[in-house]
Amino acid sequence: MYIECYSCADLKCYMVLFEAEKTAIGSICFLAGPFTFLENALVLGVIAATAALRQRPSYLFISSLALADVFASCFFTTSFLDFHLFHRLDSPNAYLFKLGGVTMAFTGSVGSLLLTALDRYLCIHQASSYKVVLTRRRALLALLALWSATILISFLPLMGWRCPTGLSPPCSRLFPYIDHRYLACWVSFILVLLSLILGAYALILWRANRHEASMTGLQGAPTRGQARMRLDIRLARTLGLILLIMVGCWLPTLSFMLADVSVQLKGAQQRAFAFCSTMCLVNSAVNPLLYALRCRELRVALMRLLGGLSEGLGCCQRHVGGDTTTTLPLGEGNSCSAHSESEAPRLVSCRPNTVSEMVGKQQLDMTGK
Repeated sequence: MYIECYSCADLKCYMVLFEAEKTAIGSICFLAGPFTFLENALVLGVIAATAALRQRPSYLFISSLALADVFASCFFTTSFLDFHLFHRLDSPNAYLFKLGGVTMAFTGSVGSLLLTALDRYLCIHQASSYKVVLTRRRALLALLALWSATILISFLPLMGWRCPTGLSPPCSRLFPYIDHRYLACWVSFILVLLSLILGAYALILWRANRHEASMTGLQGAPTRGQARMRLDIRLARTLGLILLIMVGCWLPTLSFMLADVSVQLKGAQQRAFAFCSTMCLVNSAVNPLLYALRCRELRVALMRLLGGLSEGLGCCQRHVGGDTTTTLPLGEGNSCSAHSESEAPRLVSCRPNTVSEMVGKQQLDMTGK
């Protein structure tokens, strides 16, 4: 039987899972961890091997998201299983280093989601000047700033901002050696990022709705494309799915962290948090399906790479030399193309001069399908 422990002598006070819970949570990690790693590594490989894609700011942000989720699949899975299933007792510095890796992965993932949302916001709100506003150089600087801040914030406990009483109150009951003030600051930072993501997608949906309504008024009777489904309704469904998954995976975890700051959690709450934290790994597994593999250009590049690989396996010898990277006829070098067929940025190509022209272009595309 588990006995509540309010004053901890070692890390065993945080190892609270029962055998059935270990089996369930361990199964999630063993399934989601390798799957998350493979699909995000695939996204990184396709973008790195395709010259046209790796020049686009949109795909740079998707690469950052995939890299963060690769880190999450490695750091979270190994540290979580080591701690909760195999009861590995690390030194304070070793534990905080592992926790810093997990924090870096998830912070980088949410930060990359924000950059992706801002990219889509700029694409539809500043379509005519998108290529001037968001250059590849500025995208790289944004990623450099994101990852520099992420690494600094994540390893602050290892650098000295840790609980002064070791494992005893008022330290966190969810993370050994973690100061309540640091936990509160990190949760607040993540909530700000999530709020900005929600705001960006809300503005995208608002703009799409306005121009869909204006185009309907100008054209009078619905076109064939409109008869299928209004684009803003399709957009709302897609963004609703994205936000539902993101909030559903993150909100329970962040709620427990906020509760840990204000009250002293018991064993039942610690066990519930252990399960909720695996939902963040599930979010990392879903991200490539929502942000990368739904992009038509990336799928085309993937098919070409797979086709080239199958041809290579069928040949005994290949001519050596030349550029082996895959290229795509993607037109201009900086257009907002890293979006699925049903998302707002596909309403535009960032080439027409007005948003109305962009919406009209998309409707013509739909009518011709």
